[in-house]
Amino acid sequence: MARVNPLPPGQFPPEMHAALAAMVPPNPRHDMPAADGQPRPMGMLGTFAHHPELARAFFTFNGQVLLATTLTPRQREILVLRVAARRSCGYLWAEHIHLAAAAGLTAEDAAQISTGPAVSYFGHLDAALLTAVDEVLTAGTVTDETWSVLSAAFDVKQLLDVIFTIGAYETVASMLRSFGIEPDDPISPG
Repeated sequence: MARVNPLPPGQFPPEMHAALAAMVPPNPRHDMPAADGQPRPMGMLGTFAHHPELARAFFTFNGQVLLATTLTPRQREILVLRVAARRSCGYLWAEHIHLAAAAGLTAEDAAQISTGPAVSYFGHLDAALLTAVDEVLTAGTVTDETWSVLSAAFDVKQLLDVIFTIGAYETVASMLRSFGIEPDDPISPG
């Protein structure tokens, strides 16, 4: 049960419109994910609506991570789903499982993401992405071994996007769980 009731869209303060517009960066590399038939993140947005100034700042950052990342959508969603699984954040999982499917990840891929980095299933780069999530969430850093795999495949911008994607969605998961926001479409990790 939510600790703070999310505001319904009709009660969003006027400043929330600018906050929502901030989700789209000036130079997106990727299209806004299609929302046709998908749940709208009303619990999360309604909670952010209590603090539109914070919403605008965070949505600017999150829009960069989501739409202007130098990672592929598939790589981004591997990171996001692993954060959701590690943090047992059903809301984040439910919001991104559709994006992961649109990025080419299968239901079996998602199940494997929720259980962890298996090189035998994913290959070295995808396993290193999953391992990076685990390492950052556990120790706050990526080990030399994982860095070696990532830096052999990615340039500095992509490496920054890996770390900031993990951090952005760790923040989202912490907010969602701390406020007790339930998924709009209840799908849980793994």
